[in-house]
Amino acid sequence: MIGRHPAARRAYSAMVRGRARVVSKLLDRVPFERLPAPVALHLAYQVVLERAPDPVGEATYLPRLARGTMSKRELVETLRGSAEFESRPAFSAAMLGPSIHAGRCRFIRALPAARRIVDLGGTSLGDRRGALVLLGYPYRFESLVIVDLPPDDRHSLYYGDRYDEVDTERGPVSYRYHSMVDLSAFTDQSVDLVYSGQSLEHVTPDEGAVVAKEAWRILRPGGYLAVDTPNGRVTRIQQDEFIDPDHKVEYTWVELRDLLIGAGFEIEWRAGLNYAGRSVEAGRFDSAEASGNVGFFHAIEDCYILAVVARKPSS
Repeated sequence: MIGRHPAARRAYSAMVRGRARVVSKLLDRVPFERLPAPVALHLAYQVVLERAPDPVGEATYLPRLARGTMSKRELVETLRGSAEFESRPAFSAAMLGPSIHAGRCRFIRALPAARRIVDLGGTSLGDRRGALVLLGYPYRFESLVIVDLPPDDRHSLYYGDRYDEVDTERGPVSYRYHSMVDLSAFTDQSVDLVYSGQSLEHVTPDEGAVVAKEAWRILRPGGYLAVDTPNGRVTRIQQDEFIDPDHKVEYTWVELRDLLIGAGFEIEWRAGLNYAGRSVEAGRFDSAEASGNVGFFHAIEDCYILAVVARKPSS
């Protein structure tokens, strides 16, 4: 069961004796798929579930790994798909940023399919495909236009390269460099989806109202405006000032809802990302709570991020 590779055999022996440093060095020389089944099982459990395998896990998976009816990769995927993995805190207190990123990826994958898309502020620093594609938008499109400020006009936090058109795995992406408040280049009812991901908070509330009305204008009847943005109800507990020096506003759910309805939209779907209900109740922000609660939550008012899909009525 241990295998024939000498380094793998030494890795298993070292693991049994608790020689973690030796294990680490030997694993550098042995691909995961070539590790002996007991070593792979222990390693997978420690990395994915942060614990040693229990007797049931050993009895279930070791024979399958030894027979070759389950690959090492399939073992890892099985543990990742377990209820234990899904219910445990996914990120530690210091990892709020990555946790929000993971939740936003889920939001992007839940957006409606669209042929013609406008992404407001959707530049991805270092990746010319843009944020929507990078975060996992799953559908093919005919065109995706990213509207963003020229690099020289952005806050220093967001300075980056200037891109032109690029073909991606989902479709062609092009760029227009001007304020997201100005959508005059787009004709009436010419777009299926407008996405504002972590961008609406970078313009003033008055400008945000213009953005919403312009999005309504360029969307076809039945088209969608999707927004994710920090929730001011929670971020004001975290700190008195805005969480980003370039923010002009951080909306509460009621304020964002009223902004969208005021522009003529109907709320199709809404959820919060990174639930922080205990923080709201106590009036004291707990980063571990918000980081650990990755994904969608019904209690949108008590979440760190507001995520909304609004629809332009068909008639």
